[in-house]
Amino acid sequence: MAEKVMLVDVSKCTACRACQVACKSWNNLPADRTRNLGSYQNPADLTPRNYTLIRFQEVEDGQGGLKWLFRNEKCFHCSDPGCLKVCPVPECIFKTPEGAVVIDSDKCIGCKYCVHACPFDIPRFDPVSEKMYKCTFCYDRLANGMQPACSAACPTGTITFGDKPDIVNMARKRAGEIGGSASVYGEQFVGGTHVMYVLDEQPSAYEGLPEKPEIPTAVFLWKDCLKPLVMASFLGGLGASFLYYIIKGPKRPGVEEGGADHE
Repeated sequence: MAEKVMLVDVSKCTACRACQVACKSWNNLPADRTRNLGSYQNPADLTPRNYTLIRFQEVEDGQGGLKWLFRNEKCFHCSDPGCLKVCPVPECIFKTPEGAVVIDSDKCIGCKYCVHACPFDIPRFDPVSEKMYKCTFCYDRLANGMQPACSAACPTGTITFGDKPDIVNMARKRAGEIGGSASVYGEQFVGGTHVMYVLDEQPSAYEGLPEKPEIPTAVFLWKDCLKPLVMASFLGGLGASFLYYIIKGPKRPGVEEGGADHE
């Protein structure tokens, strides 16, 4: 199946939050109990029951006034995902041909390694189930020829979904049309992301959006160096034990090192 990309053009977002509602509805996610913290943003952050969030920011417009910055936040579905590199449970985190990076929460052991390996700080831990959760890219919908629930529900054209080459070209063209500080965010990081943005401000202006996201070096040390050594040592120990058993046989109870039997 073709590799897909979701494009979020923040210049078109009106913060209607139809994407939030559609995400909760499709994934059958319960409501979060929240409280007013002085912002229209609700909930305050991503949660184990809220995979998509519209972030609200008031910033100065450079002319003595204020303006809104809205951003649809979710998992970026990296081509080179740090979460997948560090997950110790086979097939707990997997990729699909379309580009989705999915956590199978039924297999999750709640180690939280994926949290520390994610350069975007996306996976969320549920203290009740002791498992991790995040956006699934609606991989179940994609497998049936449908688009993600959030992009299907967006009424303003903020979210566009399609084949990767077409969407990347669309993003570059749109950034050129906006001009100024507009840029395409995503394709240059972690092997390319499957959720990309057209930003009309510098990335640093958007809360929670790192300027140069990178997988922590420790992740590569663990995956490429330490993890193979640990597994080699473990397997070597098993092999040595098996070889000893074959050569010497089982040690019989009551036999001392000197070979004398006890009555």
